[in-house]
Amino acid sequence: MNEGLIPRRYAKALYATACERGVDTKVYDLMNILERNFAALPSMQQVMANPYVSDADKIGLLSSALAIENSDSVVCNFFKLLAQNKRLDMAYACALAYIDIYRKQHSIHKVVVVSAAKMSAEDDKRLRALIERHLNGGTMEYSASVDPSLIGGFTVSVGNERLDASISNELKQLRLNLLSK
Repeated sequence: MNEGLIPRRYAKALYATACERGVDTKVYDLMNILERNFAALPSMQQVMANPYVSDADKIGLLSSALAIENSDSVVCNFFKLLAQNKRLDMAYACALAYIDIYRKQHSIHKVVVVSAAKMSAEDDKRLRALIERHLNGGTMEYSASVDPSLIGGFTVSVGNERLDASISNELKQLRLNLLSK
């Protein structure tokens, strides 16, 4: 079966349950924490996929990664459902799918800006304003980082769109143009 379809179905069910109980934003925050933990610790996914690790230990790992206890019933019950259906190895994919569903429902756009050097506060403010105009409403989760390999300029990623206004990209394009002639 399509591994993207199964986590999405679980995430839809989690989102519906969270909305019914009025904790969809809290679950969104927890899924973001879980996503960051999986990204920071790739071995976590290996543990989740290991058939020799008990489901209770896997649930304990996920709960400790989120710093929650059984009192957070929606998320804990979700983990128990995944365990019951032998899908705990899909917890990361479910978290990503939940984040995607929540963002679409609340018109939240993830914006990632990477610049060659730290931008001044004024430049950052102008860039944010330009991005907000481009989004035509909704809110944005904005993150900025520095990558000196860009040489100069910046890149902006909004969902599947990417604007590359970096010197390294210009040099790459120039090289490709010269090689094609």
